Amino acid sequence: MTLPYGATVLEHFRRPRNQRALERPTATREGYNPLCGDRVRIELDIADDTILAAAFTANACAICTASASLLTERVSGLSLGHASALTDEETIAALGTELPAGRRLCAVLPLRTLREAIAGFQPPA
Repeated sequence: MTLPYGATVLEHFRRPRNQRALERPTATREGYNPLCGDRVRIELDIADDTILAAAFTANACAICTASASLLTERVSGLSLGHASALTDEETIAALGTELPAGRRLCAVLPLRTLREAIAGFQPPA
């Protein structure tokens, strides 16, 4: 099967990294794109303002799955502030391919879901 995307998208779609559920996530959020039906769940293990581990599960297209794979690799070890500051443009650029305007939301859904998970995080007392 050939898709009209670059090597990075294909690699991360065929062999996604961190596609699993975390045993004890401290922050989770599910995102949905009503335009195409993509669903992604981001789970984080956070301690001392640092993302120790990031994982995802998805029922999504190649772009969204690849983006979630790349994103979870990138944010592991980052502070919450640095992870929240990642931009849509950085996320799209990491895919290494030009995306049609209508597919940009597929690429940034994991990032927006990650931001929501971080915003809803309540550190243990």
